[in-house]
Amino acid sequence: MEFIEYQKCSTCKKAKKFLEDNNIIFQSREIKERTPTYDELNNWIKKYNIDIKKLFNTSGLIYRNLQLKDKIDSMTEEEKLILLSNNAMLIKRPILVNDNNILVGFNKKQWEQTLKS
Repeated sequence: MEFIEYQKCSTCKKAKKFLEDNNIIFQSREIKERTPTYDELNNWIKKYNIDIKKLFNTSGLIYRNLQLKDKIDSMTEEEKLILLSNNAMLIKRPILVNDNNILVGFNKKQWEQTLKS
């Protein structure tokens, strides 16, 4: 299991504590050091059938500064993937990826249901 985080993020810290408290083995990956690539993001979207918009950190400063709220619906999937893969801070985090699932953002109930089933 790969846990993709931004170490200064309080939500990522809560998610990491949840994993540790539940003895879930994972490998940590700092999102700014190893930003998910275009291909990696594209594979997640296809493999896990997720909407690319769920990968955007809509509460982040960069999202607001780029005024993506007004632009995102008119962008192509390729444009969105390029934007995400070129800017780690645009990606919602934490992300937990294993062979069967991807969890984007930390929702304790969702993580409990997914990881304990």
